[in-house]
Amino acid sequence: MLFVFSFSGELVALTTRFTDELMSQGLTKRILTLVSEISVTREFERLQKERGLGNEKHRKEVADLIKECRQALADSLFSWTCQSPLSKDDTLALIGHLETVTAQADGSLDSVSLALVMALLYCLDVSFIEQGTEDRDGKFVLMVLAVCVCSAQSHFMLLYVHFCAALVEFTEADEALADQALLGDVFLFMKEGMLGCESFSQEEFYIRRVHSLITDFLALMPMKVKQLRNRADEDARLVHMSLQMDSELPSSLRKDLDHLMILIGEFYSKDPFGLELGLEFWCPTESLQHTSLQGSYLGMALQRPPHKQVVLSKFVRQMGDLLPSTLYISYLRMLKGLANGPQCAHYCFSLLKTNGAAHSDNIQGVSGSPVSWEHFFHSLMLYHENLRRDLPNPDSAHYRHPPLRGITQREMEGLTSFLQLLTTIITWSENARLALCEHPQWTPVVVMLGLLQCSVPPVLKAELLHCLAAFGKSPEIAASLWQSLEYTQILQTVRAPGQRQAAGIEVELNEIESSCEEYPLTRSFCHLISTLVEGSLPVNLGAGLRVPGFQPYLNFLRDSVFLPFPTRAYRRPAEKWEVADSVLEVFHKLLRDYEPQPSDFVQEIVELQGEQVPAHKPPGHSIMFHLLNDSPMLALCLSLLEEGVRQLDTYAPFPGKKHLESAVLHCLCLLDLALQKEAVFMDLLRESQASLLVSPLEQLLQGVSPQTRRADHIVNIARYLYHSSSNPEAAFQSAKILRRIANYPNIQIRLVGDFTHDQAVSHKLMAGFVECLDNEDAEEDIDSQKKVARIRHETQIHILNLLITSLELKAPNLALYLLGYEVKKPVSSTNLQDPGVLGCPRSCLHAILSRLQRGTEKRSGPALTQQAPHLAELCYQVIYQLCACPDTSGPTMRYLRTSQDFLFSHLQHLPFNLPSNQIAALSQMSWLMKTAAIELRVTSLNRQRSHTQRLVSLLLDDQPHAQHADGESGMEDETRSVSGFLHFDTVSKVRRKLLSVLDAIDFSQDMPELLQLDFFERTQIEQVISNCEHVNEQGHTVCNVKLLHRVLVAEVNALQGMAAIGQRPLLMEEVNSILQQVVERNRVRRSLSAKRHALQSWRSLVETLLTACPADLIPADERQLIIRDLLLDLHDKVSDHDAAGELMPIVAGAVFTLTAHLSQSVLSEQQQGVGLEASSGFASIANSALHLILRKLLDFILSTGGGYQRLRAHLYGSLLYYLQIAQKPEEPDTLQTAGKAMWERLTAPEDGFSKLQRENLAIIESYGKALMEVVCRDACDGHEISRMLAMAVLDRILSIDRQNQWLLYICNSGYLRSLVESLRQDDVALQSLLTPQPPLLKPLYIFESKMALLTRVAKTGQGAVELLRCGLVAQLMECQVFDMVPDSDAHRVMRDPSGFIPSPMDRYRQILLPTLRLFQVILTSTSINHQQGAAQVLQWLIVHADTIQSLLRCQELSMGALQELSLLTGIISKTALPGALEMGGEVNSAALMEFQGHINRFQRLCLSLLGRLAGSERDRLLKQAEISAPGDSAERREEMEVAMQQVCANIMEYCQALLLQSSAQAQFSICLFSPSGSEPAGRDGARTDLSSTVPSMAYSRVPSLGLVLYLLKNSAADFFRFHQSHRQSLGKLQSLDQLPPEELKEVIDRLLLVALYSH
Repeated sequence: MLFVFSFSGELVALTTRFTDELMSQGLTKRILTLVSEISVTREFERLQKERGLGNEKHRKEVADLIKECRQALADSLFSWTCQSPLSKDDTLALIGHLETVTAQADGSLDSVSLALVMALLYCLDVSFIEQGTEDRDGKFVLMVLAVCVCSAQSHFMLLYVHFCAALVEFTEADEALADQALLGDVFLFMKEGMLGCESFSQEEFYIRRVHSLITDFLALMPMKVKQLRNRADEDARLVHMSLQMDSELPSSLRKDLDHLMILIGEFYSKDPFGLELGLEFWCPTESLQHTSLQGSYLGMALQRPPHKQVVLSKFVRQMGDLLPSTLYISYLRMLKGLANGPQCAHYCFSLLKTNGAAHSDNIQGVSGSPVSWEHFFHSLMLYHENLRRDLPNPDSAHYRHPPLRGITQREMEGLTSFLQLLTTIITWSENARLALCEHPQWTPVVVMLGLLQCSVPPVLKAELLHCLAAFGKSPEIAASLWQSLEYTQILQTVRAPGQRQAAGIEVELNEIESSCEEYPLTRSFCHLISTLVEGSLPVNLGAGLRVPGFQPYLNFLRDSVFLPFPTRAYRRPAEKWEVADSVLEVFHKLLRDYEPQPSDFVQEIVELQGEQVPAHKPPGHSIMFHLLNDSPMLALCLSLLEEGVRQLDTYAPFPGKKHLESAVLHCLCLLDLALQKEAVFMDLLRESQASLLVSPLEQLLQGVSPQTRRADHIVNIARYLYHSSSNPEAAFQSAKILRRIANYPNIQIRLVGDFTHDQAVSHKLMAGFVECLDNEDAEEDIDSQKKVARIRHETQIHILNLLITSLELKAPNLALYLLGYEVKKPVSSTNLQDPGVLGCPRSCLHAILSRLQRGTEKRSGPALTQQAPHLAELCYQVIYQLCACPDTSGPTMRYLRTSQDFLFSHLQHLPFNLPSNQIAALSQMSWLMKTAAIELRVTSLNRQRSHTQRLVSLLLDDQPHAQHADGESGMEDETRSVSGFLHFDTVSKVRRKLLSVLDAIDFSQDMPELLQLDFFERTQIEQVISNCEHVNEQGHTVCNVKLLHRVLVAEVNALQGMAAIGQRPLLMEEVNSILQQVVERNRVRRSLSAKRHALQSWRSLVETLLTACPADLIPADERQLIIRDLLLDLHDKVSDHDAAGELMPIVAGAVFTLTAHLSQSVLSEQQQGVGLEASSGFASIANSALHLILRKLLDFILSTGGGYQRLRAHLYGSLLYYLQIAQKPEEPDTLQTAGKAMWERLTAPEDGFSKLQRENLAIIESYGKALMEVVCRDACDGHEISRMLAMAVLDRILSIDRQNQWLLYICNSGYLRSLVESLRQDDVALQSLLTPQPPLLKPLYIFESKMALLTRVAKTGQGAVELLRCGLVAQLMECQVFDMVPDSDAHRVMRDPSGFIPSPMDRYRQILLPTLRLFQVILTSTSINHQQGAAQVLQWLIVHADTIQSLLRCQELSMGALQELSLLTGIISKTALPGALEMGGEVNSAALMEFQGHINRFQRLCLSLLGRLAGSERDRLLKQAEISAPGDSAERREEMEVAMQQVCANIMEYCQALLLQSSAQAQFSICLFSPSGSEPAGRDGARTDLSSTVPSMAYSRVPSLGLVLYLLKNSAADFFRFHQSHRQSLGKLQSLDQLPPEELKEVIDRLLLVALYSH
């Protein structure tokens, strides 16, 4: 045997030297000694003595471990001998060991002895003799010696055959040696001793070696084979003579040829590796047309076959010539083995066909070849003819004991062998199946069905049914076989009128098989039905004679086979589970293929013999109905599951174990399918309003078990996870069922109680889940050869999904129990420990962490992310959910941080690179980053500075540092030390971890091409695809490909006509292209979803780093550089033309956050006075970098085009934050700043703010009208937030646009007029805001934004004129909202308790105050040369005169009211002047008189207001402010004082204007003050109540000049008081370090209060 590796010669020589040295030191003898010494019994005694054995499972594992040790020793010796023979001494030692070996009770060797026997066979390999004659003398002596030594053991006589075959040319003793071997029954030993061992068929080398041994004997010793045949013929004659003479058989009879044929048949009947070695016995006589067939000599059919193959083929043919009856059965068994395989079956079929053709001239075929199809089927027909005459009457009493005189025991064995041969051939070869079935003379199916009706033993009937099942594999035959079954009434479905008792297989089961306690017929009938139901069930089965359908067969299988099976008696215990397995297999297939349809729930009526009877439902519907009720069928399934887990828990072998495991698996599959289909089933049942009563299966599973008197059905299902190592498929189905049940929240709490009720069971359940998750044999790759590994992987996936689903439910739930958290105490009190610490068991959390941690210490990173990406993704998700849940977050994060160092060890390997599964890699990183964000937030809040600093450095550092401690980074350290030695200071920077993760997210996405359809309509196909879409467990909207395939195939099948039939292949091809397109669409959607998720997680991590972490961890200059890098990278990725639009909103949100932090960082640095004088630019970040950020931001805005308006809202916010950087902070008006002359300010050099602002404006203007168009369009129309932010951007740009380019564009393009005209449309929405419970506040915010923008426009004279020209005041005149002043008392009780929604009065002021400010700005901007504005504003005042007068009469002067009065008096002072109306245009005299009356009232109200605010009202208001807001009374008092002084100032300015206009030269004069110098009376009066109102007569009085003097005195006193306070504050500020602690604390508190109030 030659192994070829791509290793170097030096390595091969080293290995060879090492192994040779081991062998020379006596390794062989040491191995044989250990094999003899190691014994399970002996080791168990020692362990028992030391108390080292645990429960049954532990004992089983220890026993298996000991057996594996012995097996490994034997296998190592076998592996050595496969490559080089042992020395003489070692070979003798091996033979000596084998002399001591005894066979097991059944005559077979154990696996260890078999390995040693095969090692000896390889050791004594003499194949070199066939290749040449050199160097064979020494080996020849050794082999002869070995033969002599082995001859003492009859078990190893096979060695003689081997040597005799090889040494036939070199010795004359071959005959004697062969005879001696045959006397030892060598072939019988090979069959029983070697083939009987289970491990024989599991090792390919064993199979090939024995194949070589058998074929060499037949090919190299033809004379010995001929001698065996002659001896067999002679023995046959002796037997025949003895039978004729009725004497005893001679004692000298030998069965060597018989044993040889049976050995060949047994050996080749099993082919687990698909080698089809039996092909060497078939010599092809014609060219094979099957290119798919694989064989030893395929492709050599037209050449001369090898001599060995010719000899073997001749052996097969000659053994069948003139075959004696004693060898007939053996020969058929040999053919059955040699027909095992598709190609072998074809050859065997041809041989039997040729044998019959050679004697076709004989009509009856009796004297023809007995091994031919002709002879077989002719004999079957004769049996049928003879037995049919003896058909019993079903009503006769003799039916129970049918006569068996038709077939002898020997004939029955021959028929059985023939049927088994036939079954094998037609199972493998479909051509043979069809050819035999369609043969006009043989009609095998008809004859077999006829024999089934005759009185033949059940065993023969079972073989007939097995054969029919093989025929039924072809759909063409299956359809007719259904009808034939129904016609022959094998199962009686129609009872004739007057028939007293049943007939058919049901009677056979109840009368014959039950009394014999053997059930071959029932099992084979179940096998036949199982085969037939794999195809389509005929709907009209039995039509005309009974209600059509499958129901009678289902009733028989359920009521007569399945339900009674536990109570029947069985001679062979294993048969009990074989029966259960076979019938449950049928149920499983029926339910698997059933899809609930609305028609299933409508009671259809069929006509039967003139009567209307209800039709049968589909069989799957019936099974679903029984499983969704507390039926005997469900009870038996659950009982079977309980029995199965009880038997498996013993860990002892018992008869029928494999079939019990298979039956249990079918039960689990039935429950899983029922849970899967029950939702649709019950929905359709409810919609149909049928009278069926069903219960959800998950509720039925909570029922009480009659055996244990406990509700432990779900516990029993979960216990199969404990046996995942031996039964992976059962564990897989168990996990699936538990996952489906876990979706129901009301079951979870009860399940936790059931799982923890019994401590022993609880430990087993936990161990089962953990064992499944710990299994490392699981593989994600789809490979047919690794089915078990794939099943283990899927089991882990289901368990993790179960945990994820449960964690979303309230505690206690299954996930908390399985992950090791407290379920009987508060979850947050859990103290997680490593397994074994403080009695903590190993939980699923430990299993998940151990799987994830493996490989983190290496450079390659966590191994699980590469080996099983989807599994790793779910593990990370479980960890995240535990960290995100408030109850589990604390214990989990403490454990991860202290015991595992989990996050750091995983984050250092980001980004994960999986080219083959990028979606899974992105999802893994997403959950990990979200967990890291939580960790950063928690450690920051808990002030665990070192943990936070470590993670921040890992994510943000751009300096290289060693990440691994395993020595893999030694090259980097060495390079760094060398560069340090050479004084190289320029250490190369590395990519920041956050940027590397961003690089791993590919923003481009290949989209599938449009469908190219020739037959289907595109719109209809798209509609069908959308109908098949659903949201999967991950939240992705995907199309159900299987459902779509079913719909499309049904559509194709519905087409009729010859044209449709001819185009069917093309239609199916187009269906496949549609399905491929849908699969690609699903992949694209999953890919985009994964990218969105990853980007969102990245954004969360970045925001947490910048927001939640302590600011001093990242210095301001470093923070700005980090934000710069992140912003530029984000912009670069999103500006790519291939960037997917679905990712842009997340990018825009991240840009917004980053720009906000950049602005905040720069402003905070400026406030600290750092970086202002930096030559490189503005603060720590260079101007060039800021300009680049601005350009990329504007490019991003323009790249979004007409859509993505919500996305642009983030970008407008980013732009506002960016422009805020260049906004110079306003200096407070102090005495020092006021002293600066205007000239100093004008001639001051340009500062950094002005320079950056000028450069920003230049960049913005370089984008021209394209940018203007986008911003203006968004400001006028679209989403509310986008409009508000777009207006804010316009406001900001207009404030810095000294050239008024943007203002000109807004005015000329009509956007300003559009904004103005929209004010009238906002009126209705604004009116609805003044109701006690407003619907939404969005119209209010939009109105405020518009007013702010219009106010900014009005600050320039040009803008104010344009606003007036657009009719702004006229639009506001028509707004009725200004007249709807709310009643403050009525709505005081309706205030929002949270304070978020303002009161109606506050909302009214939010509408009124911006309007008044806008008027004030317009009046200021147009006061010099344009009186049109004043006239229009006066008209607005007069239109809403009633409202204005009520506001001026306001009796309760709150802060809001004072703000209103401040603005109103300011407007009135500029507009309500004599002659103002004449300037505004032509007004008729009547209107003029009315308007003049309003103006006079405004004057009187203003003067009366002056009197109120100067006297006792002022003191009362200030005291009221102190009472209402005691916390910030000083601030509130100061505000009210300022507001009142502003009102008084406006009124005095109004008086001044009026007095100037009523001068001596004027046409009219006005009396404002009475000529009295007395101060206001009642200064100390009105003490009754602070809230008492001033008498109404006070409004009509004319104030005296004393009031003016009083105001003058008060103003002077206030000025000097504030001036003194200001000087004191400046003094404290300059001597801050010398202040006493009390004063210092007072200053700090006041600063904090001011800062809080300003925010």
